[in-house]
Amino acid sequence: EVQLVESGGGLVQPGGSLRLSCAASGFTFSSYAMSWVRQAPGKGLEWVSAINNGGDSTTYADSVKGRFTISRDNAKNTLYLQMNSLKPEDTAVYYCASHLTWATPGGYEYDYWGQGTQVTVSS
Repeated sequence: EVQLVESGGGLVQPGGSLRLSCAASGFTFSSYAMSWVRQAPGKGLEWVSAINNGGDSTTYADSVKGRFTISRDNAKNTLYLQMNSLKPEDTAVYYCASHLTWATPGGYEYDYWGQGTQVTVSS
């Protein structure tokens, strides 16, 4: 059974940091590129960042560039998102998702999704 399980969300003050994790199982994690995608309250899905299967290429949405860092550990089948300088507009449910496509940043065909983890940025 394929599973993507996110963790690390929570409540943080503006300017703070959080590190999200996504534990993968049931498929060959190292064969897939991975993305973080978020959904703010009342809004649609927004792609945040992606990393290729080997971990040596990353890309970010303009809204998080310079503040978020995506990484992965293929030996541990785990994806990460380090989020610094958090803003209230980063409040959302954050999902990890796998994909084999890589050509267009954010325009991926996702194969598997996690259940999401809530991030709330508020004072």
